[in-house]
Amino acid sequence: MTKLATLLSTAFGIGYAPSAPGTFASAAALPLGYALLLYCGMETLIAVALIVSIVGIWASGAHARAIAREDPGTSVIDEVAGQLFAMMPIVVVGTTADILPVVIAFFLFRLFDIWKPWPISRLEDLPGGLGIMADDIASGIISAGLLWIAISWNWI
Repeated sequence: MTKLATLLSTAFGIGYAPSAPGTFASAAALPLGYALLLYCGMETLIAVALIVSIVGIWASGAHARAIAREDPGTSVIDEVAGQLFAMMPIVVVGTTADILPVVIAFFLFRLFDIWKPWPISRLEDLPGGLGIMADDIASGIISAGLLWIAISWNWI
């Protein structure tokens, strides 16, 4: 079971990228999120983001315990989940034909994931896999809110 947890936690090995594995995982989530938005709709994107989050809590917690690290840099399933959440406003306002909101969702999510302003930073203190996942999910949700405002106000 530990091998499965590691495989999922590292997003099928992306977490072993020699530099910026979180950025690589976020970038890898973009085509998945965009395809879900284009071909399946927001309900499916929400379902997949929630499934990735739930699986991520288990997988990242098990992976962290297996390698005896509190929040291993190789655990990047949290970036995948957060990036999917950040993309949700794209379909709500009907802009799936334009790639610019996707790019902005990526940069907003990476900004909040790296910066981790309060209260996002406090979520890292939660135990186990929940602490690993929660700050990225919150970063994705905040990014989604800002993206929704930018799209709704015709800034992009």
